[in-house]
Amino acid sequence: MRTKLLVLFLLSSGLLNANFEALSEFQKTIIEDEETGSNVAMVFKDGNTVYFHAQNSLKPGDKDVSPHTIFPMWSMSKPITIVAMMTLYENGLIDFDDPVSKYIPQFADVQCIGSDGVYDCVNELKIIHLMTHRSGYSYRSVPDHTGTFSTIKYKNLEEFVDDVAKVPLAFEPGEKYLYGLNQAILGRVVEVITGETFYEYLKKTIFDPLGMNSTKFYLTADERANRFQPLFINTGTLKGFTFELNELSYVQDNHAYYGGEGLVSTITDYSKFCQMLLNGGSFEGKKIISTKSIETMIKKRSEGYPAEEFAGTNKLGFYYGFSLFVLEDPEIDGVGASKGIYGWSGYHNTHFWIDPEKNLIGLFMSRARGVNSDFQNLLREAVYTDID
Repeated sequence: MRTKLLVLFLLSSGLLNANFEALSEFQKTIIEDEETGSNVAMVFKDGNTVYFHAQNSLKPGDKDVSPHTIFPMWSMSKPITIVAMMTLYENGLIDFDDPVSKYIPQFADVQCIGSDGVYDCVNELKIIHLMTHRSGYSYRSVPDHTGTFSTIKYKNLEEFVDDVAKVPLAFEPGEKYLYGLNQAILGRVVEVITGETFYEYLKKTIFDPLGMNSTKFYLTADERANRFQPLFINTGTLKGFTFELNELSYVQDNHAYYGGEGLVSTITDYSKFCQMLLNGGSFEGKKIISTKSIETMIKKRSEGYPAEEFAGTNKLGFYYGFSLFVLEDPEIDGVGASKGIYGWSGYHNTHFWIDPEKNLIGLFMSRARGVNSDFQNLLREAVYTDID
């Protein structure tokens, strides 16, 4: 009944386009196949929201999704950090070829892992290496080697990067693409340059101008109780809804603001960020970055798989820019997407992409682990089936 009422509300608001049959069916199927719990999808085209639909599972332990539901963004935090870096670049406060040690001296003497063991790196670690995931830091470079980010061990980014700087790089900086914790380090760079916490800077330069009032690094007690989506996990041996596997604490007085992992947001908030990108850096009269900066962000910096051995095997036909995938060969991708789409995804199954050719945004949010690796391809295929 609650799902039907939501559908009726969206229809009456002109937000649910009945022609989006493939996408609507996709949202139902992934619940039936126990890949996600409740989920929400949005398609924005030619200046209008042409599809906005929450598909609720109505299962015990799950919550219904609304436009105000808060999801952990995980790696969809990364493009926001990249935009923050572009604002510094546009203001002449940073150069991509700057050594990281210019801002964080602990990175002056980084070490690399070679065939004969650990040695002092020959190449200097630069900002550009962090922007492009070519630093040699992976998620195994987290100091406790768990691959997770602690907001219990670390109270701020300074403590975190102090420990990261002691971890050897997997290879010489700039040598290869390897997805990792780079944007968390960039958050500390922002703090050093601006004299503000990373969250304060994001709030001032991006969130407040765009009206992204629910996008932050913490949850209030009311938000945690009423708006935060539970995690659906399905590993085969472990299945169900839980709030017990929150790897980040999201407490308000913790300042370990991880720029690659730590943000929470809503689909309506994040859609404003996406519209800003689609509009060439502006949203509702507020200019965040220039069109030239967006062009810089999506410029090829690394090839995709198999040219780069550590690139994503589920992104054939794509290359990598500044922590963004960019579609170079639509035939290889094979889902009907336009050449030049760009975007990113998050660990708990959030996805977005921008399609400049079709003047379109695709946005999807749920909270799930154990999802198959082709999930985003199937999502995009459903959208392009409906709009073509």
